[in-house]
Parts: sequence; structure tokens; C-alpha cells
Amino acid sequence: MIFRAQLARAEALLGELLAQGGPADAAVSRYFRAHRNLGQQDRAFVAETVYAVLRRRRSLAVAAGSDAPRALAIAALVRVRGLSGRALDGVLREDELALVARVRAARSETFAPAVRADLPDWLWERLVALHGDEEAMRIAQGLLNPAALDLRVNLAKSGREEVLARLRADGIEGAPTPYSPAGIRLAGKPAVNRHPLFRQGVIEVQDEGSQLLAYLLAPRRGEMIADYCAGAGGKTLALAMLMRGTGRIYAMDVSSRRLGELAPRAARAGVSNVHALVLSGEGDARAKRLASKLDRVLVDAPCSGFGTLRRNPDLKWRHDAGAIRELATKQASILGAAARLVKPGGRLVYATCSILPEENEDVARAFAAAHLEFDALSCREALAAQRIALECDDQLRLWPHRHGCDGFFAAAFQRR
Repeated sequence: MIFRAQLARAEALLGELLAQGGPADAAVSRYFRAHRNLGQQDRAFVAETVYAVLRRRRSLAVAAGSDAPRALAIAALVRVRGLSGRALDGVLREDELALVARVRAARSETFAPAVRADLPDWLWERLVALHGDEEAMRIAQGLLNPAALDLRVNLAKSGREEVLARLRADGIEGAPTPYSPAGIRLAGKPAVNRHPLFRQGVIEVQDEGSQLLAYLLAPRRGEMIADYCAGAGGKTLALAMLMRGTGRIYAMDVSSRRLGELAPRAARAGVSNVHALVLSGEGDARAKRLASKLDRVLVDAPCSGFGTLRRNPDLKWRHDAGAIRELATKQASILGAAARLVKPGGRLVYATCSILPEENEDVARAFAAAHLEFDALSCREALAAQRIALECDDQLRLWPHRHGCDGFFAAAFQRR
């Protein structure tokens, strides 16, 4: 049952988001903190409606003939959530019944391709130029589908089959991810952060593609490594799992706020070999003291995040082609700074969750041309050495519509 107040709340939050254009997850969290009296069903309705609009904003606006927040919310309820006019009886104003009829009558096959793809024109045209019309539409549709909930089992504490059995016993259905040896893909979206396995550090929420980056870096026990753009430390903990508590991991980031989230997560996972290092910038003095000393360095660089549009659909409306060029310049600079930490014989992995070559292949190619002391490594062979059978070229490319995980790129190098 849908209530007028729920629709009004979704309309209000959408209005704020569309007007200000900030990160959607932050806006939703801020809204719920300001309305702590909302129940779980109200919160779910508001969040699902808002994200449905952000995901399919262009096609909903065309179907509704309006880009007003309330019209978009109603169109999302009809076209995305499949509600009928009867289900909305008593919720809509009399003049809005015609809007429902218009939305229901709209045929997506009459929409322009970029509208059907629910992408900005510039991004759609870029995908078509790279992949052709049919594959571009498959990519776009893959990015429109809601993402599954992936878990990473802390293999230092438990086995994947044991965790699956425990989850099933508790009514949570899941299956092994197809590539990551530590991954579980859940059938629904249960609140796993309340489960005892989560509180005990046995499971973490982590997309399978992100898990594979740790296996690509392939740290060995006793080594010194760095997660150069660690953020909140999801990949740092995956690396620590592979090292079984030995060696030393430097979790580096310029954001003290994000890096501050790592300590409680590490404590929960039983990890004690991680050293957080807040960087002042690419020329940080403490990082310079580690020059040519680290066995392996992972650079999951800040990027457009277009590979995560299933989770963060607002990103496609917030970045334009100019922003991508600025990001590519920043990525090249970060990669060059991180490379100085790698010792002779050490491995460097550059990764993004972007689907654009400007942030991926172009950055890797420019790095290889400017740093002749590094040789390219085959990602396919590096993953095969970890007993991960994933068909890819020398560089790793993951796609939602092909692999079921977020879109990722990775290139691996070894210093001579």
C-alpha cells in the first residue's frame, strides 16, 4: 500500500537531489537522519523510488512529459515498480490520473537510443563509438539493472562453504560467485550487517570485481605492500586476508575521514598488520620514505565510477566529458607517485571502476611509455596463477552484463 505521505517524502528528496546535484547516497542518509521517525517501510519506499528515478531519469521524463520531481516519482512507480492506477487510488490528485495514463501508454521503442539507454547523450555516443550500437545498448542495460549483494568471506577465519551453510540455516540464500574464491552472491538484500558472521568479521560486503583486484595484486605472506587509494579499506582487508596476518600493509589515502572507517573494520576482521597513513598529497614525505621498498602496490584510483552505475546512478548525471579529462590527468599523476614505492621485481596494479578508456587503457598506456622501468604483466596469467579462470586480455575488463559484477578495469606491471 502506498500513502500520500510516502510519495510526498520521495518528491521532497528528489527535488533536493535534482536541484543540488550532490552525491545521492549522502543526500538520502542526510534526509533519513533528519526524519528519524520514519519506519523501515517508509525508508525503503523513499529510497527505492528515488534511486529508480535516478537510474531511469531520461526515459521517465519522456514518458511523463515532465521532469518535475513529483511527475518523475509517479512515472517511476508506474514504469519501474509496475503499480497500476488502482494501486495509486487515493494517493494521486485527480489531475494526475491523466499522467498515469500517459506514462502507461508510452512505448520505449519510440524513444531515442540515448533515452532508452538512460544515459547522457555524450556518454551514449562515446559507448557507441567504442562498441557499436548493439553492444552499447547491452552495456547500458547491464548498468540499469540493480546490483546483487556480494559478500567476501574472510578466509582467514572460515571457509566459504561453511559460511554458505550458516547463512542458509538462518534463511539467507546465496551461491558462490563465479570468479572470486572468497565471494558469495546473495539472492536478496538482507541486512547482513546485523548477522553474527558480520559482527565477528567473518563476512564483509564487497563486490566480486573489487575482490578480484586483491587476487590480481596477489600479495604473499610476509611482504610489504600498499593500498595507495585505500578509502574505507575494503580492498585493504581483502589483501590482509590473503597475507594471513603477516607482513605489513600500508593503507594510504588523502581522506582522513574515509580512512578512519578502516580501524573498526580491521578490528572486527582480526587484522593487526595494517598501518593507516593519511597522505598530504602525491608528494607526501612519509610515503617518500617508502620509495623502492614495497613488494606490491595497488592503485584503485579515483574515477568517474561509471562502472558502479547500478549502485550509484546519480554519477552519470554529475560527470561530463570535461570532468573525465580532469580525472584522467589526476589518475596519471597518482599512478606515477605510487609507482615510486615499488621495489625492483615488485608488482604494481592500476585499477578503476570506470568503463571509459580515457581513465583506463589510455592512462595505462601513457604510464608504460613514460616508465620504461616497468614491464606490463598479463592479468589473465596473473589470475590463472591464483586459480581464477577468467577469460580476459592482458588487461582486465569486467562488465555487469557479462560478469555480473561492477564494471572494473585493471592493468598490472612489474618493475625490472
